[in-house]
Amino acid sequence: MLLQLRVTVPPDRTGQVRDLFEKDPGTAHLAVLTGASVSPAGDLVLADVARESADGLVAALRDLDVHRDGAIAITSIDAAVSGAARRAEERAPGDGADAVVWEQVVRTTDADSALSVSYLAFLTIATLLAGIAIINDSAILTIGAMVLGPEFVPLAALAVAAVQHRPASARRALVTLVAGFAVAIAITAAATLVGRGLGWFGPELLGADRPQTGFITSPDRWSLVVAVLAGVAGVLSLTSAKSGALVGVFISVTTVPAAADMAISLALGGGAELRSAATQLGINLAGIIVAATLTLALQRAVWRRVPRAVPRAAAVGPD
Repeated sequence: MLLQLRVTVPPDRTGQVRDLFEKDPGTAHLAVLTGASVSPAGDLVLADVARESADGLVAALRDLDVHRDGAIAITSIDAAVSGAARRAEERAPGDGADAVVWEQVVRTTDADSALSVSYLAFLTIATLLAGIAIINDSAILTIGAMVLGPEFVPLAALAVAAVQHRPASARRALVTLVAGFAVAIAITAAATLVGRGLGWFGPELLGADRPQTGFITSPDRWSLVVAVLAGVAGVLSLTSAKSGALVGVFISVTTVPAAADMAISLALGGGAELRSAATQLGINLAGIIVAATLTLALQRAVWRRVPRAVPRAAAVGPD
């Protein structure tokens, strides 16, 4: 598993950057293009490196202040047909699947947790779908709402901010989370009032038997267990670049359905159900944040123990 580091380097540090890559056993391919960068002006260094070497290399580049008057870009390489790439992956300490590129994690969660129109739209649509699922007692629609909800990324951003000591990022993610749920609940409550006014349903809905969706307002110890496991799995999927696992995380937690139930209860005057749904939402949010933070802290502690720039003892075989 390779990443490409595209580094714009001021000419006075090009030699240091080149030496940095040449001495790292995880470097597979290296190119130095003198004067190729126009803005910012400087040389361009292209390096394909094993994922497990990337974090240490980025940290070393930051120590050279390349990020201040130059630039560091990280992109994934889907496939590399190269003996040098295979040897670099074998030599680099650690395992690519377990490697954490902290700069990539921070930038991804920061960008995706910003409060935007698209974020509000997705969360609101997901909450509306969950509201329809509750009204019709549909497990299928509930799962669809869980998958559509984008709330996990700001939760992950809160955990990253806590581990990396980034208060500004934490405030931004918290605003996104709170504002997003407030807007989604308000719009869903308004839509519920419209449905009630049209005679589609009434307060009796709150007392109806819902075998498929009744779990939303029945928080118990398993709610916390599921939230904790979802938080761990979600963070691992982000840090290991296995984003496909996030779908399982979305399906496993009931944050969006709980928010939808809160909206319906507000519109129909169900105080007890509102408290139960709010409790479910709080348990899930707290469980995910705590589990995600502890998982990230453990990953950072473990990854720091992996030696840097030290070839593996195992001999590299022929191509």
